[in-house]
Amino acid sequence: MGMMRQQSGQSRASARRGRNTMRPMSEINVTPMVDVMLVLLIIFMVAAPLLTVGVPLELPKTRAQALPTEQEEPLTINLDAEGRVYIQKTEVDAADLVPKLTAIQAERQSDKVFLRADTSLDYGVVMQIMGALSAGGFRNIGLVTDQPDPARIN
Repeated sequence: MGMMRQQSGQSRASARRGRNTMRPMSEINVTPMVDVMLVLLIIFMVAAPLLTVGVPLELPKTRAQALPTEQEEPLTINLDAEGRVYIQKTEVDAADLVPKLTAIQAERQSDKVFLRADTSLDYGVVMQIMGALSAGGFRNIGLVTDQPDPARIN
């Protein structure tokens, strides 16, 4: 049968390895990058709903325009349907509200505060909290509402 010829003292296997190591690798392994991107996507999908204000309220609907945003994070006072008062997400006793607001006002640059009140609350309760805000040093009070459903506007 036929005879095999060796090239310059090398075996056939070592000659093959030599040829393969001389070529540049032209494939990029994207699997680790895809894994990282999928993990980041899941993290952002879970974290995005947590970035909203944590007190669920039924806000009244108005045609008012949104207020412009500012440099400092706005202070938000929330009143839920049961009349509980929250500064940002922290529940506060109504008796402690004015001293806490006074302490907060001393540390802030602006006197702007946003009041979010549930639509089922009595007008008098909202006015009492507005009075406490004024007594605490906040003179610029913005009442937060939702945009109405366009189908229900006459």
